[in-house]
Amino acid sequence: MNILGKFFVLFVTCFALSGCVDWVEDTEDLTAFVNEAKRTPGGRVEPLPEFKPYQSFVYKGASMREPFIALLPEVQLSEEDLSAELAGNGLQPDNEREKSYLESFPIDELRMVGTITGREDGRLWALIRDSNAEIHRVTDGDYMGLDFGEITLLNEHGIQLIEIVKNGRGGWMKRSRSVALDEQE
Repeated sequence: MNILGKFFVLFVTCFALSGCVDWVEDTEDLTAFVNEAKRTPGGRVEPLPEFKPYQSFVYKGASMREPFIALLPEVQLSEEDLSAELAGNGLQPDNEREKSYLESFPIDELRMVGTITGREDGRLWALIRDSNAEIHRVTDGDYMGLDFGEITLLNEHGIQLIEIVKNGRGGWMKRSRSVALDEQE
């Protein structure tokens, strides 16, 4: 680049820089704002949080029993013993019996809404409302629920049932269940 080119670049730069200052005529509002900003107190900077020193932990369980090893050795059952254990105690639901209407509902969907006493025999009956809002009467020995629940005890406060459920090992077991009188009715 020759001397004339350098002079031209210098001239244009000076002209551009001088235009930034000279062309602003009224700077009083800017000066007033700066002076006002200088007079206002500065904000408060929150102090840095204090960090608690690290507390080391010494594991003292190395001398204790290993939690992933069984306390008792595993017993290997023969096929005969295993099949006998899976068969359980011989308890099974009566699949030959004709199921009642209330055995098509889970116990959680059945609500006891009251009791009545029979005129002829003085027998106590429980009034059960199903999820279809229908009322049914049941007494001792009747069945309800999906798990072969037989009513064993009935009073004004609720019903006690014995259900026959799978035990998880291929057999069956008995389980107590109750349905309390729904006080909101």
